[in-house]
Amino acid sequence: MKIVALISIPAIFLVYGLGQDGGNDGKNPHKFKVTKTEAEWKAQLSDEAFFVLREKGTEVAFSGKHEHENRRGVFLCAGCGQEVFSSTQKFDSGSGWPSYYAPYKKENILEIPDTSFGWDRVEVVCSRCGGHLGHVFDDGPKPTGLRYCINSVAMDFKPEVVQKSDEQMATFGAGCFWCVEAIFEELKGVTKVESGYAGGEMQNPTYQQVSSGSTGYAEVVSITYQPDVISYDELLEVFWSTHDPTTLNKQGADRGTQYRSVVFYHNEMQRKLAMSYKQKLNAEGVWDKPVVTEISPVRNYFPAEKYHQDYYSENSDKPYCSAVITPKLEKFRKVFMEKLKH
Repeated sequence: MKIVALISIPAIFLVYGLGQDGGNDGKNPHKFKVTKTEAEWKAQLSDEAFFVLREKGTEVAFSGKHEHENRRGVFLCAGCGQEVFSSTQKFDSGSGWPSYYAPYKKENILEIPDTSFGWDRVEVVCSRCGGHLGHVFDDGPKPTGLRYCINSVAMDFKPEVVQKSDEQMATFGAGCFWCVEAIFEELKGVTKVESGYAGGEMQNPTYQQVSSGSTGYAEVVSITYQPDVISYDELLEVFWSTHDPTTLNKQGADRGTQYRSVVFYHNEMQRKLAMSYKQKLNAEGVWDKPVVTEISPVRNYFPAEKYHQDYYSENSDKPYCSAVITPKLEKFRKVFMEKLKH
């Protein structure tokens, strides 16, 4: 990373509150917990980090590694590892340096009057090791009105570790599984959608056998989802909103028990939610006719043949897809825009 002294900083440095360079004269009365000799700091830090943290230098505007860091996480002092700023307080100031409207914790930094170069400024240093981080100005956004203008090289970034929630399963039948699969694949929190067959007796049924309408199997989708992102109730809402649940064994031109409207629940909680939702739809008269969706425990689920998986995404130009699935998807996207992955 290119580092320059104050005198070499381009004009943009002057536009944004004189940037950061300089700092107090080093005669800091604070007793920091982490102290090292100059040789020890040089052995630990890169030349650029030493220049900024220990010699109070400044990196060139728009050159820092953290200027466009948008992941959730915490910024640590590169000298001692103390948390100094958080991504939740970061904003784009346009200055060319990472900017924050507040520190991670007030006690984790020190704000020290800085009159170097004949200007009255406020230097920001790590309260644990005294490392120079940057300066703070009073031209920031709400709620503080402050702009902590910080050198990227003075910090390390620790991304937030997102604990993956325990995924759960949902199984729905709503006519042709090509249509249903295409819809649920677009929802945030849904990690997998698989077309298959459920509810019959025979083992490993084929599409031809299920299509006869005599096996007891229904075309279904098996949905893997993250309940902390999308709830089962929300899945039910999508399910009941994207097919006609008043025609038990018919969806459009598709007729037969294999096309029946069905919720196959995986646990008692799902059963209760499905029953309650169905009763609510009927009580409110959402449909002109009663909702006749079957609600049964899931049993004998088998994945459909490979060529049925991701059918719409692989065959969107086929006549059935363009005539039936595409219009349904367009309506779905308008209604459930906020729940979509993209």
